[in-house]
Amino acid sequence: MSQAAQATATQAAGNGQRISLLRVLGPAHVWALGVGIVLVGEYTGWNFAADKGGALAALITCWFVGILYTSVAMIDSEVTSTVAAAGGQYAQAKHIVGPLMAFNVALFLVFAYTMLEVSDAILARDTIVAFAATEGFHGDSFIALVIVVLAWLNYRGVLMTLNVNFIITAIAYVAIVVLFFSVQPWSQGVVLKLNELVTPQNALPYGWIGVIAAFQFAIWYYLGIEGTTQAAEEVRSPSRALPYGTMAGIITLLIAAALTWYVCASLLPWEYLGITVYPLWDAAKMTGSPFLEFLLFVGTILAAVASANGCINDAARAWFSLGRDRYLPTWFSAVHPKYRTPYRSILFLLPIALAFAFIADINQAITFSILSGVLQYTFMSINIVMFRNKWPLGTIRRGYTHPFHPIPAICLFLLCAITFFAIFLGYGSQLIAMVIFYVIVSIWFHFYRYRYVRRGDQFTMPWPKPKGY
Repeated sequence: MSQAAQATATQAAGNGQRISLLRVLGPAHVWALGVGIVLVGEYTGWNFAADKGGALAALITCWFVGILYTSVAMIDSEVTSTVAAAGGQYAQAKHIVGPLMAFNVALFLVFAYTMLEVSDAILARDTIVAFAATEGFHGDSFIALVIVVLAWLNYRGVLMTLNVNFIITAIAYVAIVVLFFSVQPWSQGVVLKLNELVTPQNALPYGWIGVIAAFQFAIWYYLGIEGTTQAAEEVRSPSRALPYGTMAGIITLLIAAALTWYVCASLLPWEYLGITVYPLWDAAKMTGSPFLEFLLFVGTILAAVASANGCINDAARAWFSLGRDRYLPTWFSAVHPKYRTPYRSILFLLPIALAFAFIADINQAITFSILSGVLQYTFMSINIVMFRNKWPLGTIRRGYTHPFHPIPAICLFLLCAITFFAIFLGYGSQLIAMVIFYVIVSIWFHFYRYRYVRRGDQFTMPWPKPKGY
């Protein structure tokens, strides 16, 4: 942070004024936040879709879920570039639907990002343990090291945090590209064996029900791209940075997903691909190149760290927004006078992430993250329809207008319904438990916490009254 910005922050604190978050981010930082959170899904997670339905099911769901997330990116780009406030989808729900929906959406965000952060820390630990291959070495200290160091980085400032994320995300992404071109993808049969590994007999071993079941883990290809909206209040130009960064991010991930599937399905049998925790690293081992093996090991670690880093950033912004609007105690809304970060929210969520990291396994953490994410996406499909109906095109200034409305909203809703069914097939009890949890906290908010909310302060956008008001 510049000395001028620090002086301004200090003066504001001394005058008793509210200290705001600092607007220092550009499109590259938005890209780094979105892709940084998601890229770990190319290194692990997506491949469990092959266990549910075979290698071809993992490819089919890759593109269908890609449509889901393209719809998410398009909708987010329009609404968030118009409602440019911390909290992302929470701020959207607050302005368009109402307080109860906003409260739930913020919880969806915090759960999704915190559980993803936990999964990332566990993955980093397990990868280091597997690389060390030393009997009796468990590496639990690496979980605490990853979470604590990244929380400290987020505490010190968003610009430094996302600069780091840009660098390590770029390295992890380049590692995938290097692996792809190193195996001569233009010459099937030289290194890659796709025709031998994916045959008509084993392409869809469980039929089309296997494809539906694979939707749950295909989410992992792109889970978290919607996190770009959490930077809305800290970008220099929301109408430019958010759409450019978000849409560039989803394009980047669609390419990475296709490259990842092609290489892994061409080097690993689908039975093994569906159970390994390190599909890209294992694919690199199959090439026989020590350089590629080490590069993809490093890429796995960096992808996990970048994802955890972005998750801490996003979860803290959602929690901070709840405190600022009195949905939670205002203590959480404090902004650091020097670093201009929501430091209390960061510190509050730190021990929660550590606790889950040591008591949950990676499958549980991934499942809870996916469940909260899909609940949020379902809301978004309804939210954009309400937004367009209340404020039609031309009534308010939009930073970006996504095309083909309402087709993206319909696609998003239908694909979310299929994903819920897929989750129910594999994790029905967790799905029911999660829904019950959100019902209980909704009742708590309605009958207890809502009395502290200043309803008149919720609507902060200078918009005309909604159509039909």
